[in-house]
Amino acid sequence: MSNYKLGVEVLSAHDLMPKDGQGSASPSVELHFDGQKFRTTIKEKDLNPVWNERFYFNISDPASLPDLALEAFVYNINKATHSRSFLGKVRIAGTSFVPFSDAVVMHYPLDKRGIFSRVKGEIGLKVFLTNDPSIRPSNPLPAIDPFPNNPPPRQTHPVQVLNTNPNPPPEHKSESRHTFHTIPKEVHQHHATAPVSEPVRYVSDQMKPEPPPTRMVRMYSSASSQQPVDYALKETSPFLGGGQIVGGRVIRAEKPASTYDLVEQMQYLFVRVVKARDLPAMDVTGSLDPYVEVRVGNYRGITKHFEKKQNPEWNEVFAFSRDRMQSSILEVVVKDKDLVKDDFVGFIRFDLNDVPTRVPPDSPLAPEWYRLEDKKGDKKKGELMLAVWIGTQADEAFPDAWHSDAAAPVDASVVNSHIRSKVYHAPRLWYVYVNIIEAQDIIIADKTRYPDVFVKAQIGNQLSRTRIAQARTFNPLWNEELMFVAAEPFEDHLILSVEDRVGPNKDEVIGRVVIPLGSIEKRADDRMIYGRWFSLEKPVAVDVDQIKKEKFSSRIHLRVCLDGGYHVLDESTHYSSDLRPTARQLWKPSIGLLELGILNAEGLHPMKTRDGKGTSDTYCVAKYGQKWVRSRTIINSLSPKYNEQYTWEVFDPATVLTVGVFDNCQLGEKGPNGNRDAKIGKVRIRLSTLETGRVYTHSYPLLVLHPSGVKKMGELHLAIRFSSTSLINMMYIYSRPLLPKMHYIRPLTVRQLDMLRHQAVQMVAARLSRMEPPLRKEVVEYMSDVDSHLWSMRRSKANFFRLMSVVSGLFAAGKWFGNVCAWKNPITTVLVHILFLILVCFPELILPTIFLYMFLIGLWNYRYRPRYPPHMNTKISHAEAVHPDELDEEFDTFPTSRGADLVRMRYDRLRSVAGRIQTVVGDVATQGERIQALLSWRDPRATAIFVLFCLVAALVLYVTPFQVLAALAGFYIMRHPRFRHRMPSAPVNFFRRLPARTDSML
Repeated sequence: MSNYKLGVEVLSAHDLMPKDGQGSASPSVELHFDGQKFRTTIKEKDLNPVWNERFYFNISDPASLPDLALEAFVYNINKATHSRSFLGKVRIAGTSFVPFSDAVVMHYPLDKRGIFSRVKGEIGLKVFLTNDPSIRPSNPLPAIDPFPNNPPPRQTHPVQVLNTNPNPPPEHKSESRHTFHTIPKEVHQHHATAPVSEPVRYVSDQMKPEPPPTRMVRMYSSASSQQPVDYALKETSPFLGGGQIVGGRVIRAEKPASTYDLVEQMQYLFVRVVKARDLPAMDVTGSLDPYVEVRVGNYRGITKHFEKKQNPEWNEVFAFSRDRMQSSILEVVVKDKDLVKDDFVGFIRFDLNDVPTRVPPDSPLAPEWYRLEDKKGDKKKGELMLAVWIGTQADEAFPDAWHSDAAAPVDASVVNSHIRSKVYHAPRLWYVYVNIIEAQDIIIADKTRYPDVFVKAQIGNQLSRTRIAQARTFNPLWNEELMFVAAEPFEDHLILSVEDRVGPNKDEVIGRVVIPLGSIEKRADDRMIYGRWFSLEKPVAVDVDQIKKEKFSSRIHLRVCLDGGYHVLDESTHYSSDLRPTARQLWKPSIGLLELGILNAEGLHPMKTRDGKGTSDTYCVAKYGQKWVRSRTIINSLSPKYNEQYTWEVFDPATVLTVGVFDNCQLGEKGPNGNRDAKIGKVRIRLSTLETGRVYTHSYPLLVLHPSGVKKMGELHLAIRFSSTSLINMMYIYSRPLLPKMHYIRPLTVRQLDMLRHQAVQMVAARLSRMEPPLRKEVVEYMSDVDSHLWSMRRSKANFFRLMSVVSGLFAAGKWFGNVCAWKNPITTVLVHILFLILVCFPELILPTIFLYMFLIGLWNYRYRPRYPPHMNTKISHAEAVHPDELDEEFDTFPTSRGADLVRMRYDRLRSVAGRIQTVVGDVATQGERIQALLSWRDPRATAIFVLFCLVAALVLYVTPFQVLAALAGFYIMRHPRFRHRMPSAPVNFFRRLPARTDSML
């Protein structure tokens, strides 16, 4: 890595501020990096200079690269007076440096030096890392005469100009250029009052609230909406187990990569307390209640105690972080539990310098018997079996160990049950299909009337019912289909009760049947399920002898099965992490592997108060498919380091990984919401947006919408790698349907899907909350976006503007064609006429030309492809300018808990919005109905005119070549404005006069 250099290409600048009093400037760029300075040539009288010069900086300490920054200062040079004036500056954090193969030309808007500076324009730079030994660093600037008439010699290299038109017309740029932010690592806020000779003081200029930050990269995609710099993604270059990650590539490996190569390796002292024997009696009764205390400096771990047992077995593991150790002595003390003061039994001391190191896949260290010593160091009765070693979080003992960084001033048993990292597997979910056909021989108490019969079906807390049978008879018929959700292992039964509506809100149970779910037939396709007759049982027996005398022979006809051909949707359809059907025989082989390294979090918002200070006890939860993982809880830290790595098999790239951060409220203190774990934020990453094999190391802002507005709760640092096992299988997946076959041949209604999804989430939450430690219901619901279907004015606005952004391309194309037809640019219009005439004469070239044009656009956009995975955007979400009342409405409960006046106001507002939507939908329907009215004779005169026109058009088209008609129509549409009229044309007037069904609307 010592041979690595930082290459900087200074390409061009655009639209600089005039500084020489004559409406121009003579710009030069000065580059600062790691104590080195270089300067480009001076471009005389040029506000749009082009340099195309390349410089190379030495990197003195590669390990400090993320903390360094490149600064480019643009000055106007006055050679006559040897003075310079500031034109702008750009600062690029070292975390964004990438290898040469990943480098692209970036156009950065120039930043101000101070609040009152006047700066405009942008500069194009290409920054990259290289280890080419043939490249020598450029010559630094001399220490004297900062503005010589002749610039000092430097090594420049020819640069391939990627932007063939560095200064396009402004109107074209404004239509095609979009920007996104890149973030420097530093986030401290200072005032820019330092002199120019100390550029390092300008680190935080771009973090000022006014003006908005301007670290941007030119993009040619509308997907990059600008948002505050503090809410954007930050790319980092950490040193992980496999080496340093720069631009998604490992550029240095200190040692062979291990299985934990996406996290920083952390050293731990492991102490396994196995058992003891022949412990001395300490009580008057001749027994003792032993337990073991493991101490390293101020950290202390305690095992459970046994009552009256001299040969106890604990088999517990303790892990002490080496980074936090302040002692070189390990003490393992055996004590006797007592009511007043615990008695000392004996102890063993270890010098940490003599503890061996174990690295998996080495076998576990064998425990050894140690003789206990008294406080004077003499041997005494009793032995303790221990194993002591130095390891990392890759050790198999790590997940179940007691951790020193999770020590808290609460009961140890409570801590151990809630702080350990765990892997959870959500239960396999099935859809239960119930077709209630008919019933026979219904018996009711009142023989003088026919019953109003319906069937109520229930599985657990899921309840559904049929309609009342239309034919009032003792053999009712329904033939209705009901759907439920069930989870393996099946604990609930399907309970069907036939009931009679005897009065308003009064039902009587006629009979009931209980069907165990384990006995129900399973199917994986749409084959027919044969019906079965089930005998109904009397639900309540008051007089047993009377029931024996009465022959109860009512029965019900059902089709019941467990549908395994569907995928049970238990999360938002937009963020699904698994799309496989329930039936395992329908599963396809995996196409890749997803690896996630949860590194650390920074700047977390305090969620509770302890010892007078704000703090948090945080843990992370990651969900993908049926596998949920939970990191260990880090106590009393606003910058916790997790460094835990997990893997998942991938079966479809169109899936989403979700990682959430939560505050643990199960450790004694209760937060504002009681003992409910508080949500801090979450991150979603769609796998299809990731390049295979690349390591993405980014710091994700944790953005949460509160009733007071959007709030940043901290940053979560992740390392992600998506590896593909077969490129062919990956490409084949793109041709397959997104959901299993049953969703298309027997689709469920939207209402069914919403109801079943709610039940599925509740079932998964109930099962995961029964595990140890429990994954609580609020965590599962937050990770599954359980409330995403509820009404929100903010989301409605966001979706509307998303729709407008999608169709903006059509609007832009229509505007461009309108300018062509209006002859705004005669040269362009003439060229369009020539191209149109060529396509008319050779119509077989139309489709090839379109596809070739799209091919060229795709190649051109490859240069500007997104380098970061997409992240939550406050601009797109409409979360920044949202009205407080709209936020209060979004956080309101369902049903509402607000007052009648407020609900009335919101209802009126909803009616207003819905009215506009209703009008737009009606207008679209009107246009379609007018097309239908052309031939329906609803307006006999209009239809007669159109039919006659069709006859004439058919005759003309029969005798006239199509190319002639197409050419005439095209030239007519693109005719010169002097031949146009302001009034609508005859065909438009004719179409607008056609009738629609609005006349029949009430």
